Amino acid sequence: ATVSEPAQKCCTENIQPFLASILEELMGPVSSGFTEVRSLFDKEVNEIIQNFQKTNDTTKLKENVDQLMKLPFNSVKMEPCYLKVNLLQELLQDLKSRFKVYHIDFVVQRTQNFMQELMENAVYTFEQLFSPSRQADSAKIATTIEKVKLRVLK
Repeated sequence: ATVSEPAQKCCTENIQPFLASILEELMGPVSSGFTEVRSLFDKEVNEIIQNFQKTNDTTKLKENVDQLMKLPFNSVKMEPCYLKVNLLQELLQDLKSRFKVYHIDFVVQRTQNFMQELMENAVYTFEQLFSPSRQADSAKIATTIEKVKLRVLK
């Protein structure tokens, strides 16, 4: 009871007025990182479509889809996504001094983990939706892949 009132007053006067601007500032790098994840998924699936249209080889298609499933764990391809979130380091340094925000590395790492998890979910969903169509007429496979990609991106 003794601490509650001063703590609420402190939060109301010194923190709450800044929360909206802090959130907006932090969401820039986070949104850009997640947009990069989306773009990477889109690019990789487009490459699968183009390769299949060139070769019409269902064995190679299976290999390409299997490679897509490994995408969340491919640090080289995921790196541009992670770099977008590294801007949080700078933004959080300012917050650290103003609001005593600690564990900045944890916030950045956790955000990158969520990005990897999003990519895992995207490729898993893609594989689950596309898998029944793999044996379809090869003329329809590219169209099916595109439809599945758009569905996943929704």
